[in-house]
Amino acid sequence: QVQLVASGGGLVPPGGSLRLCCGVSGSISRFDAMGWYRLAPGKKRELVAGMARSGRIKYLDSVKDRFTIFIDDAQNTVFLQMNNLKTEDTAAYQCAVELDEDVSWGQGTQVTVSS
Repeated sequence: QVQLVASGGGLVPPGGSLRLCCGVSGSISRFDAMGWYRLAPGKKRELVAGMARSGRIKYLDSVKDRFTIFIDDAQNTVFLQMNNLKTEDTAAYQCAVELDEDVSWGQGTQVTVSS
């Protein structure tokens, strides 16, 4: 069973930055895809950034040019660098990995953007 541990959330003012980290048990190179999702009150969960094994990356339109997903194979960690944060980015962020159509989820880490 895959275990994921997310961290890095917090309270930042608009325009601030955060880096989310998701530690994954075992080698992350074996997964078909990795990604970060978010869930805000009253909204549906949405994919913020996803990376396929092929290297293809997809971003939610509203975070393009502000967020960057990247991995560190040696640390088995998936990162989400978030810059120029906006109040509408406030949400619980979850990391996930997919292998053979099986998705494993980490716990959420809260990101609050407020002045």
